[in-house]
Amino acid sequence: MKRKVLVIYTGGTIGMEKNYETGSLQAFDFENIFSKIPEMKLIECEVSVYPFKNPLDSSDMGPNEWKIIANHIGENYDHYDGFLILHGTDTMSYTASALSFMLKNLRKPVILTGSQLPIGDLRTDAKENLLTSLYYASLYENDEAVIQEVAIYFEYKLLRGNRTLKYSAEFFDAYRSPNYPVLGQSGVHLNIEKDFLHRPKSGAKFEVDDHVSQNVLFWRIFPGMHLEHIAEIPDMKVLILQVFGSGTIFSTEKTRKTLELLRKRGTEIVVVSQCISGGISFGKYSNSNIFREIGAISGHDITAESAITKAMHLLDNPKYKESFPELLVRDLCGEITEKFEI
Repeated sequence: MKRKVLVIYTGGTIGMEKNYETGSLQAFDFENIFSKIPEMKLIECEVSVYPFKNPLDSSDMGPNEWKIIANHIGENYDHYDGFLILHGTDTMSYTASALSFMLKNLRKPVILTGSQLPIGDLRTDAKENLLTSLYYASLYENDEAVIQEVAIYFEYKLLRGNRTLKYSAEFFDAYRSPNYPVLGQSGVHLNIEKDFLHRPKSGAKFEVDDHVSQNVLFWRIFPGMHLEHIAEIPDMKVLILQVFGSGTIFSTEKTRKTLELLRKRGTEIVVVSQCISGGISFGKYSNSNIFREIGAISGHDITAESAITKAMHLLDNPKYKESFPELLVRDLCGEITEKFEI
């Protein structure tokens, strides 16, 4: 029996081709993808295509588009064995992270991929990314999906979506998962590291929860900045503060007063690291003690992309009974190491 995979095309470089008269890139009709990649017909799965009516550059992808994708998967969940989302590279990690929280108790593969070069380019990485992603999206053993989470496949590597970040704007190997192992690699064989795969709780039913709050602000500190300007921003319920190293910030009195003021107003402060790997450890250095004193939340080893989308999903979400701080540090779908130590 052939597995059925739904391809959702949102836009991005993978759906572009060069107009050789103008030299510019332009979108092509993605429903004609089989004419661009005839090899797709050789894969042992049935492929259906759902293209966005107006394909988007990934910089235009946001909460509304995350909801569209999540709900379309929900509506078609029982009709397909796997889902492949074709997406621009710049914000793919944000979308993958957001979907991992929206698609609760997922038991089927949701793979995101894209490319650095257009599909019609002679040196394109689009064909390999697309074809291998289809294999992973249709991979089953004993009538059970091997991948049961949201993942990104790019340049021979399968990565947990909510652990990824875009590492390079130039190289084909564009993504990294610095704080979690690779889920699989493609070579002569498709390898899967089964010990690292996420599994939902036994008996938990799949559902789509597309709640998103946009009262979340991300702020990266830098030497010499005036942090007190943050307190002037209205309607901010969560501040994700990206700090130095394992959790340090400048120890000025203005900094302390600003952070204390925000907490008195009820703003939740989530602390994440500017470092690509490793994470936050309050108390390791004295300049991190302020966060413990004011009741800030340690983001541990979560990525900035995942912290932002997780906070947006959790904030004021009526489906959760626990408090925001409790849920932020809890591992919901493989995005954070609960017992993190440096």
